[in-house]
Amino acid sequence: MKKNIILLGLAMGCHMAYAQETISPAGPQDKPVYLTNATIHVGNGAVINNGTIAFAKGKITAVGANVPAAGSDATVMDMKGQHVYPGIIAPESKLGLVEFESVRATIDAREVGEINPSVRSIIAYNADSKVINTLRSNGILLAQVTPEGGIVSGVSSVVQLDAWNWEDAAYKTDNALHFFMPGLLPQGGGRGAGAAGAAGDRLKAAMDQIETVRTFFREAKAYQQEAKHSATNLKFESMRALFNKEQKLFIHCNLVKEMLIAIDFAKEFKADVTIVGGADAWLIADILKQNNVPVVLTQPHSLPVMQDDDVDQPYKTAALLQKAGVLFCLSNEGFWQQRNLGFEAGTASAYGLSREEALTAVTLNAAKILGIDKTTGSLEMGKDANIAVSTGDMLDMKSSVITKAFIQGREINLDNKQKQLYEKYEKKYGLK
Repeated sequence: MKKNIILLGLAMGCHMAYAQETISPAGPQDKPVYLTNATIHVGNGAVINNGTIAFAKGKITAVGANVPAAGSDATVMDMKGQHVYPGIIAPESKLGLVEFESVRATIDAREVGEINPSVRSIIAYNADSKVINTLRSNGILLAQVTPEGGIVSGVSSVVQLDAWNWEDAAYKTDNALHFFMPGLLPQGGGRGAGAAGAAGDRLKAAMDQIETVRTFFREAKAYQQEAKHSATNLKFESMRALFNKEQKLFIHCNLVKEMLIAIDFAKEFKADVTIVGGADAWLIADILKQNNVPVVLTQPHSLPVMQDDDVDQPYKTAALLQKAGVLFCLSNEGFWQQRNLGFEAGTASAYGLSREEALTAVTLNAAKILGIDKTTGSLEMGKDANIAVSTGDMLDMKSSVITKAFIQGREINLDNKQKQLYEKYEKKYGLK
């Protein structure tokens, strides 16, 4: 019986191996490329009509309406009628850390324990994940791979989505430490005093956990200030980058009272804090602006946190932060859901943002918050050639069709498993 089970497992493994698409990372850019006659959306709000963008050795060398003609060694692509965009950046993703949420063996996003600042998500990133290709097909070319679990879950890294392994994928390693603040919204478990007491207990437990993290940060800071240590504390050592401003602190929270605590953390520990979630950020936009605290708005397609909020409040929040001058970007969390990120930016543009402001929210703003805006996020000379080309508006699900994409100048394969299955059954039923 055991032998039969092993043979069945091997057979299924072989079947799955042959069923998967064979997509290899592109080789280095070997000659200059010119994309001409395109509508170029720079990512910083500017739009260039009938423009040209040129890039060589992975870097943008020229962009504008009057770019000099290409040399004889260059590849020229006529993009007439098409739109050229910076690649979308997906913050707060479990991409490459989870393959099937219902299969425990494919989940590598969590570590045991409550406080794990030394955990690095990048070394668990699976560059062969089949989910990655579905994001690239929608113009998403970079992602922030974020650990979860516990209160202080570890450190995230930014990856580019065309790589052989995590070392190739690494775009900016260990860019942020993540603190998942316990929720301070009491949720009753029934009627009467018993439910009220339970809610009070939950709030007290949440505040105790927050104070535990605060104490840990204080002890870690005191450890850094010691000239010599009688023993090395690896968790305290891993906090050095945060206190040296080499790393940001991403605090996951949604309510006003939670965000005010996050701001207190920023002040006490002199840390570069970013709020992740920020459902109620519109209520304290002025305070966030005064304290230079950016916001990663997660799950923009969702219901509001509070019952008395407008049902479409999550759609409007981005525009309210934009009006207040708060730096923000959009995220869909999860992993496969990130492929819809551009379309969620399109929804934000229907609720107060301009089209270019919505694009900036998933490109340049995201790059600024992740600390990679000097190399990507917009189509400007000297930056990496992370480029997506669409026949229509990339933020519109109806018209967006990504025809080409480049990561650091390399033209990448836009095929994926879903496309192959579509073509397979299109052929089977004679629909082509």
